[in-house]
Amino acid sequence: MREINVNEIEEKVRELCIKANLYLPKTLEECIKCGREKEESPVGKNVFDDIIDNINVAREQTIPICQDTGMAIIFMEVGQDVHFVGGDINEAINKGVSRGYIDGRLRCSIVADPLERVNTQDNTPPVVHLKFIQGDKVKIMVAPKGFGSENMSALKMMTPSVTHDEIVDFVAESIAKAGSNPCPPIVVGVGIGGDFEKCAYLAKKALCRDVEKRNEKPLYRELEQKMLDKINALGIGPQGFGGTVTCLAVNIEEAPTHIAGLPVSVNVGCHVTRHAEAVI
Repeated sequence: MREINVNEIEEKVRELCIKANLYLPKTLEECIKCGREKEESPVGKNVFDDIIDNINVAREQTIPICQDTGMAIIFMEVGQDVHFVGGDINEAINKGVSRGYIDGRLRCSIVADPLERVNTQDNTPPVVHLKFIQGDKVKIMVAPKGFGSENMSALKMMTPSVTHDEIVDFVAESIAKAGSNPCPPIVVGVGIGGDFEKCAYLAKKALCRDVEKRNEKPLYRELEQKMLDKINALGIGPQGFGGTVTCLAVNIEEAPTHIAGLPVSVNVGCHVTRHAEAVI
């Protein structure tokens, strides 16, 4: 049994909150540069240039890539041979987020109650997804999620009678309705299977997959490409100014489901689909 002091978790969460908001994953940055070369619209190319300049300035001046520094979404994988000591792990995670957003001078956007709308002033609480794994390590991923893109997400409880093309159409229609709101070029996470809440989780987790990695199963890999092509054929373009590159990548995650159901969800990420991870 390996003992890990919760102070280590707090400090790592703090560090990742700041890092994720200042620096894009390298593969996404490269994907954006490739998108600029693929874009056929002159206006679209100019928008890509502005996006790339923004990424560079954020890195050079250590300021957030986007003013919406998001709701802190935390994926934690905890080894079954880990024992936390030194305090409450939930409190440590909250403190890590609070310190990260305050120390990093990041915008605090969380309200304590959805109707009373009083800001918590430190971006807590985060949304935490916990998974137990083998071993004695703790894997932490912090994915700040802005709500310009989050608000454009969708979920549909389909049935097994739907065709693959109908699934592709649902995803593309969801992006068509979103238009320029999620700040394209976007990354699209798609969840297929599970139940109502598992399906939404899958789509969110899919956004955190490396944009260079395709689904391992040929069926879903083919669907990812079909969805990408159909979305880019919409002509929304960078920041909604029209063009050929609306979407940078579509990532699908799937899970077992009930014989009577086929849930499909769409979680949209803007061009700063951020996440940072570490292992303790």
